[in-house]
Amino acid sequence: MASRNLPSTTAMQCFEAAARHMSFTRAADELSLTQSAVSKQVAQLEAHLQHKLFRRVRRSLLLTPEGAIFLSDVRKVLAQLEMSTQAIMTYSGNSEVLKVATLPSFGARWLADRLPAFLADNPGISLEFHDRVEDFDLEQQDIDVALFYGHGSWPNLACHKLLEEEMVAVAAPPLLARHAPRDVAELADLPLLHLSTRPDAWHRWFAEQGATTDRSYHGTRFETFAMLVRTAMAGGGVALVPRFIVAEELQDRRLAIAAPYRLHSASAYYLVYPEHLGELAKVRRFVEHLVGAATSSHES
Repeated sequence: MASRNLPSTTAMQCFEAAARHMSFTRAADELSLTQSAVSKQVAQLEAHLQHKLFRRVRRSLLLTPEGAIFLSDVRKVLAQLEMSTQAIMTYSGNSEVLKVATLPSFGARWLADRLPAFLADNPGISLEFHDRVEDFDLEQQDIDVALFYGHGSWPNLACHKLLEEEMVAVAAPPLLARHAPRDVAELADLPLLHLSTRPDAWHRWFAEQGATTDRSYHGTRFETFAMLVRTAMAGGGVALVPRFIVAEELQDRRLAIAAPYRLHSASAYYLVYPEHLGELAKVRRFVEHLVGAATSSHES
């Protein structure tokens, strides 16, 4: 097998520290090496790359254009290596790792509350979570199980519906008290807050009630529900969001229902995984737990 054309991690660490401090001496102090050792490592790295990484100007260091390009990638490599090292150190020898990807708001507002019971019942399984805003290829990104929002049919994935969704219009109580919209049409006069992945949500909400407005697509757009909800709580406008995401805020009266109509989404939240992983014990147990938890929440 041909050897890989890779520099040593020591050389990359020396280069990164020297570039950050713009000093071999300070890099040496940080790494507990001598200044000559750091200089030698950087020189060997430059010889390996066949490019100069620094220019020596009087007694100062400056990155060359090649050095600046390489520094960006070196930092990513070292950060990933450090994360992987720390992750392995946290796992016990008897643990299996289950990699789970979830929509950030769904993970925080529904999934997190159902994890303690799973972890207590499955001490031999370690969970590793990743946030994803959009659908993706699980196997390409080395994910075992994911939470998707959609129609419930994805090629080569087993799908289990966990939660249907109803959208409610909410706003900060002081905002509603000041403007007191008397009907659906007047609600459109308030600033409308949108989720960027659902650009037509407000339009559907108005249309299903027979209301017409030329403002249903106007307003501020957010990539995640978290910032959208915080902006609504601060009085920035009216948000159209899944009820389960703002259940706590409604209960605490930090938000209030701005209009009674509930928009039922055609899509739902699904637990998905590659079909061939369905027989793995760690996947099967996680699926059984969440499906059971979803069934209990529907019945309660």
